[in-house]
Amino acid sequence: MKGIRSKLVWSLLAAGTLSLNAHAGLFEDEEARKAILDLRAKVQQLDDGQKAQSAQTQSLITDQVEPLRRSLLDLNGQIEALRGEIARLRGQNEQLARDLADTQRKVSDESAAVDQRLRPLEPQKVTLDGKEFTVDPDERRLYEGAIAAVRKGDFAEACNSLGSFLRRYPNSGYADSARFWLGNAQYGQRNYKDAIATFKALIVANPEHPRAAEALLSLANCQIELKDNKAARRSLEDLIKAYPGTEAAKAGKERLAALK
Repeated sequence: MKGIRSKLVWSLLAAGTLSLNAHAGLFEDEEARKAILDLRAKVQQLDDGQKAQSAQTQSLITDQVEPLRRSLLDLNGQIEALRGEIARLRGQNEQLARDLADTQRKVSDESAAVDQRLRPLEPQKVTLDGKEFTVDPDERRLYEGAIAAVRKGDFAEACNSLGSFLRRYPNSGYADSARFWLGNAQYGQRNYKDAIATFKALIVANPEHPRAAEALLSLANCQIELKDNKAARRSLEDLIKAYPGTEAAKAGKERLAALK
């Protein structure tokens, strides 16, 4: 009986111990669970805080970056507009350069055309019988036309042209040569008196003229044709004296000998 009681006590003690152990285990599990929940809450709180901070940071970044992005877009737009404007201005400059080149070419062509038209009207330098002088284009044209008539043997036309020339240009550089050829044209027409007057006018006006000796010989020939041998002899003697050594003086000596 005593043994049974003893076993019962031990059984009760063991059951109590197990109960206490069970309560202790339950208490420990509850604490652990509570600790885990608290930890999860803290992790969630940290995660939410980080998310909130990240969202705030992202918002802040967005707020700061967006104006910069818009500014960059505006700047790019301005750059593209400037590029377009530069291209347009470059095109205008190229067109202006072409227009300027065309204008310069036209002005040059027109200037050349004007010069071409004016050149015949400008005074021209000529050299005749060892003398250089300036003449008007019309003056030259009239003289050369008259000389052409002399060369063709059209003495009537030559007399008219040369007489008209001397009346129009009495002080021309061509004047002495015009007198010489006028005298020859008059001689060709057998108009000896007028020829004598013309040759004398040349000799008096310019005794140093390269054709003065020829003019004096022609004057003597006119006098011979008029049977004025006395005057012809005097003219031949003047020729030999004034222009010795010339072909005209040599011919004058022969004529003078024939007169004797």
